[in-house]
Amino acid sequence: MSKVLQTDIGADEDRLADIVKDKKQQFGLFSKEFARIYGLRLIGTTTTWFLLDIAFYSQNLFQKDIFTSIGWIPNASKMSAVREVYKVARAQTLIALCGTVPGYWFTVALIDVIGRWIIQLMGFLMMTIFMFAIAFPYSYWSQREHRIGFIVMYGLTFFFANFGPNATTFVVPAEVFPARLRSTCHGISAAAGKAGAIVGAFGFVYASQEKDPAKRDAGYPAGIGKKNSLIVLGVINFIGMLFTFLVPEAKGLSLEEAANENQEEEETNVVGNSANVSSV
Repeated sequence: MSKVLQTDIGADEDRLADIVKDKKQQFGLFSKEFARIYGLRLIGTTTTWFLLDIAFYSQNLFQKDIFTSIGWIPNASKMSAVREVYKVARAQTLIALCGTVPGYWFTVALIDVIGRWIIQLMGFLMMTIFMFAIAFPYSYWSQREHRIGFIVMYGLTFFFANFGPNATTFVVPAEVFPARLRSTCHGISAAAGKAGAIVGAFGFVYASQEKDPAKRDAGYPAGIGKKNSLIVLGVINFIGMLFTFLVPEAKGLSLEEAANENQEEEETNVVGNSANVSSV
């Protein structure tokens, strides 16, 4: 490749060797130097991935329950097993084709145009807006004549998840850390995301249980209900938007520039140039 991130690159083995040998670049993952330079970045990448996966996996895994609660899919007790599979698969396919897949393609097309940071911030913001829009007037959307509006906005949360943090939380940790720690920091960020997925998968099934025993799944204790659970997911998305401010933009930068690996060298050059100007 002649370009990475729309930046011309070429072989520069001497410069790479200098960076590797530089004692200033030998600090470890648990060092004060790493915490000073990359600590906030790591907090940003891990926290946003963790929060995203709580919301994203909750929405994905429990689409059936959400759609049943508003009456778009009949209750399982009123259908045969084959009919239930067909109804659920049709609903999830519609959401995927109209929301999830287009969101990914928008990210592919625009990630090097408007940048990772903007896409992630916008994604979290729009997910928050649409989640609150369907959560607060939940009883309104549950009415038969308003179900289509609910489905459209629910699908838009998936669109902006994928044209947003569900793509960028994977990309950014691979760009903004030094080469020798890049895979480690990406792994830590990904592990935080999987922890969020566990919280979302197990937490939502309990939290979304209604207080009315007649509307509650057998064997589960009373929860906060689906409406309040969706509000919680909206709050989680909003917090994810706030933590996005800890994540740097890497658009148009080489990996060394994005990871700030040449910071010390640039500072040295500035000092040297200042000294030369003073002597003249």
